[in-house]
Amino acid sequence: MQSAVKSPGSQISVGLRLLQKGWRRFVGFLFPPETDTWLAVLRSGLGLQVIVYALFLRSDWHYLFASSGKGLVGREVGEAITSFDSPLIPTFGWLVALGRNFNISEDTMLSVTWVCLLSAGCLLLLGLFCRPAAIVAWFVHLCAAESGGLLAYGADAFMTTALFYLMLSPLPDRYCFDQWVTKTKPKNPQLLGFWRRVLQVHLCFVYFIGGLAKCLGNGWWDGSNLWRSLIRPPYNLVAPEILVRFKYALPVLGILICLLEVSYPIFIWIKKTRFIWLTCILAMHAAIGILMGLYLFALVMIVMNVAAFGVSSKRTTTQASFKSP
Repeated sequence: MQSAVKSPGSQISVGLRLLQKGWRRFVGFLFPPETDTWLAVLRSGLGLQVIVYALFLRSDWHYLFASSGKGLVGREVGEAITSFDSPLIPTFGWLVALGRNFNISEDTMLSVTWVCLLSAGCLLLLGLFCRPAAIVAWFVHLCAAESGGLLAYGADAFMTTALFYLMLSPLPDRYCFDQWVTKTKPKNPQLLGFWRRVLQVHLCFVYFIGGLAKCLGNGWWDGSNLWRSLIRPPYNLVAPEILVRFKYALPVLGILICLLEVSYPIFIWIKKTRFIWLTCILAMHAAIGILMGLYLFALVMIVMNVAAFGVSSKRTTTQASFKSP
């Protein structure tokens, strides 16, 4: 009887085929063919986000970002904190210093930055000069978030991240006015798929880490963290009497939020459960916006989730002509 043991050469060949197969799957995961519909959702949603952000801060813009003696805390405090991380992070101090070289006052430079931010949001929403508008929106918002570091919160971090991805994505999409004017060729679907995949993976890390942190404490299991969040000014939009009436639902909601977030990286990829998890995540953020008044945070998270997982990835005939690497 002949020996069933394979030769070393055949074993190496099988191993190489397995490595090649694994590599093709990995590349296929990173560069899935996509349409640019998700990019249109991200662009228009972030354009609306930037507009709302600028309008919300219009009356307090100078009060928040003026230098010491003119503002609420003083821009220098936030910028000093930022400089500990890296002196290369842009702040409004850069722009004010640049304005001084042209004899432009601080108040004028702050007004110009606000106008630039609002204009960039309008251009993104309309789809005009998408790439320059995305760059300006990202840069000005980053300056605002870093100069006002003491007052920044989660919405600022996610806005900066989303605008960064939008700035690097293959703009313009087919729904832009830019596309109708320039008539450029369709974007490579693999490149569109790569940037969507980056956004998807980023959200999975965000929710898993956030959910894991919630699970490690007792406050979300007994509902006390929800109670403290809803009664703490200025987020106490719900009357305490209502919260007391539904106090037994708080632990259930806290546990559901923990499980929803920590299982997000699993069930959001499964087609049969994706709609349920996405709907629950969107409902959670909508509730945060309505019940706590965190409208900007709710809006940016809804936009990112819809762009990442809420838009069909079916290819058009033209885009399907590109072959996967």
